[in-house]
Amino acid sequence: MPMKAAGSTALREIDRFEGGVGWIAYPDETMERASHALATDDGVWLVDPVDADGLDDLIAEFGGVAGVAVCLDRHKRDAAAIAARHDVAVHIPEWMTGVESKLDATVKRFGDQLGETGYRTFVVRDSSVPPWQEAGLYNPDTGTLVVPESVGTASYFVTDTEQLGVHPMLRLFPPKRALESYAPERILVGHGDGIHENASRILRDALDGSRGRTPALYGKTLKSLITR
Repeated sequence: MPMKAAGSTALREIDRFEGGVGWIAYPDETMERASHALATDDGVWLVDPVDADGLDDLIAEFGGVAGVAVCLDRHKRDAAAIAARHDVAVHIPEWMTGVESKLDATVKRFGDQLGETGYRTFVVRDSSVPPWQEAGLYNPDTGTLVVPESVGTASYFVTDTEQLGVHPMLRLFPPKRALESYAPERILVGHGDGIHENASRILRDALDGSRGRTPALYGKTLKSLITR
């Protein structure tokens, strides 16, 4: 199973709910890069999208594409190509650096809200060591929390007892200050399927147990590398 796949692909649908849908473009890759289409009164917004065969058909049922958002500095993915295909701009947080110049697309900046979507934006992490700029999205009307990288459900994020885990690089210093004030009904992540039941409890467990379960996660990762 490759860490990160490329080429032609048939997507796997995930995270369908009244307010949108998600997809994993390469279902067999270890990274499980997840993307999302958020259906709002402002149109459909695509968050950190990876392109795939059948994508336009998947999102068409929710309406026209209003914009593409990049919420993690490393998640440029296929944002520019998809934005060009739908004749929309790529939107990035006003404080995020080093991304705009690498996108072959019209770029617009957003502040504390993503357009007129109802999704409020907040800083999850803005650091130079390790280099990491990440914006989260939260819609208080639907209880939908979008976290691109700091937490995830892909296998390398979670121990055998976790449903949601903190990123391996952040395990000892989990993003409590950024996330602990939210009590979401669902959590959409950038790696793996989202959480749609007991999301608030599962988020608290991931943050509170992150440091203590670090040895278990690292041990699991090491074992998987040895047995490949």
